Amino acid sequence: MTRRPYQIALFGAGRIGTVHARSVADHPETQLRYVIDPADGAARALAQRHGADPADERTALADPEVTAIVVASATDTHAELVEKGLKAGKAVFCEKPIDLSIDRVNACLQAVEGCDRPLFLAFNRRFDPGVAEMRRRISAGAIGDLELVTVVSKDPGALPIEYLKVSGGMFRDMTIHDFDMVRFILGEEPVSVTATAATLTDPAIAAEGDIDTACVTLQCASGRIAVITNSRRASFGYDQRVEAHGSLGTLRTENVPQSMLVQEREDGVRREKPQFFFTERYAQSYRDEWAHFVRVLNGEEAPSPSGEDGRRALLLAEAAYRSLHSGRRVDLATF
Repeated sequence: MTRRPYQIALFGAGRIGTVHARSVADHPETQLRYVIDPADGAARALAQRHGADPADERTALADPEVTAIVVASATDTHAELVEKGLKAGKAVFCEKPIDLSIDRVNACLQAVEGCDRPLFLAFNRRFDPGVAEMRRRISAGAIGDLELVTVVSKDPGALPIEYLKVSGGMFRDMTIHDFDMVRFILGEEPVSVTATAATLTDPAIAAEGDIDTACVTLQCASGRIAVITNSRRASFGYDQRVEAHGSLGTLRTENVPQSMLVQEREDGVRREKPQFFFTERYAQSYRDEWAHFVRVLNGEEAPSPSGEDGRRALLLAEAAYRSLHSGRRVDLATF
């Protein structure tokens, strides 16, 4: 007998909510039941696109047929929805971060400690096929003893200033993805963080007290090192590369081009530029992370990243800011 698809309620009908709605609708074991957003028109349009209903929070959380909620709403709503969802007996798929405040994250995780439903934190870059395969090969010993991880992550251009004002700053909004990915690849926790940064691309970002260009070095107790370089401006497209170097060699992911077309002439060889933004570059990772969450619902896997993974990534962001402002290396044991 075929089981009915899991019924999913989506909070947030913006850009990332639209991405997750598609993942839910495309998976054969899940069905979008409700879309909840303060912008009623956006909720109605997204719900109609996927055969769902617009609803309010109370309706979605009270419906016994809803197995899980997806939290893709404004960041300042995440922690409360995580708490309400888990306490209502729903599994929770939450976009990063749980909150911009580490104190609020700690309070949230403590509040839901006794809940028996899973909490998944959507750090989708772990599910990028190249990164996932890199981690598998490192674990299998393909490059021997891991020594150095290098992450290059540059946006094609800064997001709107109105968004940056509420983003929590570059380390909490952008680099936090790289912090989680570095933890995933290293397989152990960093013990120190050193950060340098500047504002070089837009005076409006400087006026907000934010940064747009940064380098963060993390070191583990084993001596392993990870280096993350970030920029809000890459004129040629979305620059996303990862390298893992070990005693026997190197594993590396490259940028994904807009097409595989190559032009070869006497005056040179021309390849296509990288895909331009995250919804294109990480399209497969969003599908794969949702497939993982469905396996979590089936009881086949534990949620990874978890709420604790989200907390640890945010701690690294806090340490990076402390290092940036003090000009010193920060020992994570002080947190």
